[in-house]
Amino acid sequence: QVQLVESGGGLVQPGGSLRLSCTVSGSNFRINTMAWYRQAPGKARELVASITRGGTTNYGDSVKGRFTISRDNAKNTVYLQMDILRPEDTAVYYCNADLWAYTRPFWGQGTQVTVSS
Repeated sequence: QVQLVESGGGLVQPGGSLRLSCTVSGSNFRINTMAWYRQAPGKARELVASITRGGTTNYGDSVKGRFTISRDNAKNTVYLQMDILRPEDTAVYYCNADLWAYTRPFWGQGTQVTVSS
């Protein structure tokens, strides 16, 4: 019943920008931490950024200074603004949400981000 729907992925040139969105629906429970992860071919899934309900953020080392995570609690939505994109940012990006009263977090379907000339 709980669903995470992502949007905003696509193809962009190096140095360009994309903005990802993820909206949680199907639950009345409070959303705690929300996060973005990514996984490139042949590599492990890694944390890109996370944000608590109160707005405390955490970023992976490779994206610090380039990506910005934010959220709108009223809309149950988390965003990832990605600037100065590099080819090595190419990956499938997954939204993650930890909901109060659920035993494990929920995941989005994943959205492809490709950075290439």
